[in-house]
Amino acid sequence: MKTRFWTKTRRGNLALALGLVLALCATGFALAELATPEQRRACTPDVYRLCAGEIPNVRAITACLRRQRASLSDACRAVFEQ
Repeated sequence: MKTRFWTKTRRGNLALALGLVLALCATGFALAELATPEQRRACTPDVYRLCAGEIPNVRAITACLRRQRASLSDACRAVFEQ
């Protein structure tokens, strides 16, 4: 019985880890479509901090960052003021 529990737990952890890796990759690809490397560097921390629930939807991330403008880092705010 214990063996089955740990096997299922390991599988669940592997699935979770794989999902996180895929989400992080998707975020990178999504931001790559719309922004220069400098803009991505400026806003990526804010995406994770303020809009993580919107990943990997680029339009939703952009809308979220616009809504959160007052909370953005100076570097990311400058991207939206361009």
